[in-house]
Amino acid sequence: MARLKPRPLTPSLGADRMSSLYIARSTEIAARVLGGEMMIMSARDSTLFNLNEVGTAIWTAADGVTPLEEIVERKVCAEFEVEPAEALKDAESFVKELADRGILLVSDQPIKSAAPAL
Repeated sequence: MARLKPRPLTPSLGADRMSSLYIARSTEIAARVLGGEMMIMSARDSTLFNLNEVGTAIWTAADGVTPLEEIVERKVCAEFEVEPAEALKDAESFVKELADRGILLVSDQPIKSAAPAL
């Protein structure tokens, strides 16, 4: 049985996708909370990312086995005043940006090798 390897970018991101998206934090980064904000440095090019509260909520829940839609429902919509459809659209855009930079891994199937949620 072939193992599926998480890919840093998937073309299925967007409103027309039919399957769930699973996200996991890349192992090629360094991340720390400083002053209540998540700071992430890419090992690929030493780019520094500073996530706001919503981005941090998504980042910490990115365990590879929880679908993005569930993360948005349980973390984003529960903690912030935002409509579910808008929150999911924004989360997909955020995930795509971080995946493009190698910060998050995205797959249409669970990523079993991912680190647990923080």
